[in-house]
Amino acid sequence: MDVQKRMEELYRLIAYHSERYYNQDDPEISDFDYDKLNVELRTLEAQYPMFAMENSITKRVGGQAGDKFKKVQHDVPVISLQDVFSKEDVLSFVEKVKAEYPDAKFTVEKKIDGLTLVLRYRNGKLVDAITRGDGAVGESVYDNALAIRSIPKEIPEKLPYLEVRGEVYMSSESFEAFNKKQEESGGKIYANRRNSAAGTMRQLDPEIVRQRGLDIFIFNLEIAEGKTFTSHKETLEWLETLGFTTVPDTMLVSTPQEAWDAIQHIGDVRWHLNYGLDGAVVKVDSLETRRQLGMTAKVPRWAVAYKYPPEQKETVVEDILVQVGRTGRMTPLAVLKPIQLAETTVARATLNNQDYIDEKDVRIGDTVIVRKAGDIIPEVFSVVKEKRPEGSVPYKMPEFCPVCGAPAEREADGAHLHCTGTACPAKDGRSLSYFVSKDAMDIDGFGPAAMEALIADGYIKTIPDIYLLKNHREELIEAGTVGKQKTVDKLLESIERSKNNDIDDLLTGFGIRNIGKQSAKVLASNFPDLDAIAAASVEDLTALPDFGAVVANDVYSFFRKPETAEMLSRLKEYGVNMTSLMASKKKDDRFAGKTFVLTGTLPTLTRDEASAIIESFGGKSASSVSKKTDYVLAGEAAGSKLTKAQELGIPVIDEDEFLAMTR
Repeated sequence: MDVQKRMEELYRLIAYHSERYYNQDDPEISDFDYDKLNVELRTLEAQYPMFAMENSITKRVGGQAGDKFKKVQHDVPVISLQDVFSKEDVLSFVEKVKAEYPDAKFTVEKKIDGLTLVLRYRNGKLVDAITRGDGAVGESVYDNALAIRSIPKEIPEKLPYLEVRGEVYMSSESFEAFNKKQEESGGKIYANRRNSAAGTMRQLDPEIVRQRGLDIFIFNLEIAEGKTFTSHKETLEWLETLGFTTVPDTMLVSTPQEAWDAIQHIGDVRWHLNYGLDGAVVKVDSLETRRQLGMTAKVPRWAVAYKYPPEQKETVVEDILVQVGRTGRMTPLAVLKPIQLAETTVARATLNNQDYIDEKDVRIGDTVIVRKAGDIIPEVFSVVKEKRPEGSVPYKMPEFCPVCGAPAEREADGAHLHCTGTACPAKDGRSLSYFVSKDAMDIDGFGPAAMEALIADGYIKTIPDIYLLKNHREELIEAGTVGKQKTVDKLLESIERSKNNDIDDLLTGFGIRNIGKQSAKVLASNFPDLDAIAAASVEDLTALPDFGAVVANDVYSFFRKPETAEMLSRLKEYGVNMTSLMASKKKDDRFAGKTFVLTGTLPTLTRDEASAIIESFGGKSASSVSKKTDYVLAGEAAGSKLTKAQELGIPVIDEDEFLAMTR
């Protein structure tokens, strides 16, 4: 193994997944898999310090404090715990402490899956609530904390200063009610309770926090001026008397086996709880022993966090179906003999594409191991080939769309098949729902259920039909297709407002292959109107920032279709804006002639967003550092580009400095 290359890859992977988890509240891998990456990197850093980055992500905690809220310095650093993954690791930790402190006792408590929050009280009154941030600096979300019912706003004991640490979470009932409301309104559906809790705490409107019904479990006393305690368990019991809700069912144990039994007990009940867990924590109970044990450079020596592996179960693949998405992508699904997995019934699992099926060698009739990726999405983890029935044959994706019968073609990346039909019902229904979604035209009140009903009743067949619904107001009210008069009028008003959207929303909503929100903004910034985009050549489109030949051809092909021309003509007739508001704004060329290189993970901006800002001011983004580079915009885990910039004496700026240059 090339150690240096593997460490560079781990820095990149961990920075990416850290950004998804802490700052976007939208993780792509399980906590278990993320923690395994961190453990691997820490091990390699210890063995090969010559390859370790000076500002390694393993030396930091959590994400970055954002810009929406006031930044606050933590009085007590919000540190992470050492992760362990096996019984042997747990027993070894307890035995090591017992060897030095034979009378030591330990608490074993649930590790709540939510958003860490530090609460500050002065003279008995809540004065601030601060997120973890990077462990040293967090965000003040005081107004949002006031909207959480289980956070005491005032406590009976009026200490000069009290600081406690807890985990904000969303209960199963609140989570289900919230997602149901999101679905009805066409909003984002959250994949798990942790993401929804974290996303809610970053809202600017405390009323939204109140409506979503968040709660908190307190798990640590940080500072209590005027009070002294001898044990962690004692502090939790005292906090309960003040009105705090502490982590339930914390167990006090004395031996390695008792610690493991307690962890096993939590594992047995975890799927039946009203809140999410991402592990169990074993802590030395004596506060004096903790002080004597101290810390390593990164974690305390007096605690470990055990991470449960994703639950896995055997079942049988009864069939393989192919689902067609709104862009025509054909995705195979394994139809499974239903099983209970992570508290839900699982009857289907994604197989991604033909390459995935070939790699796993999944066949109809196979016995397979299924798990939930990130405890969320069911996936076929492996095939139990010794149980394979005789006569089974490898599965191959169909050559024709299973919905409309049009030929299937392989996408440019070579991994997925795509329906080529221009009037595929599977694409039309999903495309219409996407067009009205928040990511596109943002037509409020137009959830999937309303769209399905309007399609079923024949009111909507194509995108322009949405703008004719006002002609059917009385019929819609009488039939109750989408609700009563108030609901219908609200929907029609939202449709009318959407006519004034900028064309990047339209372009996003059209569902052009490989064109997302950012690419749509690039188009809207570089052309005066939709007619100009429709008339653009492949060469014109390829010259746009981040537009390669594949993307350019997708846009060119879309605007050459007769049905696209007809759609644009009707949208114009119905008064939908076709002019780019972005392109019409006064041009600011402050970065003209300047070349920026982006490296690492920025606190709040993606690379595409930062590049778009640079290009909007006339600058250029490059992929490599040279003497012609004017600035290197560096984020977390910056890597070799940062090193080269320093060697060449090129100015290195962080996100705050970059944003200051744009104001």
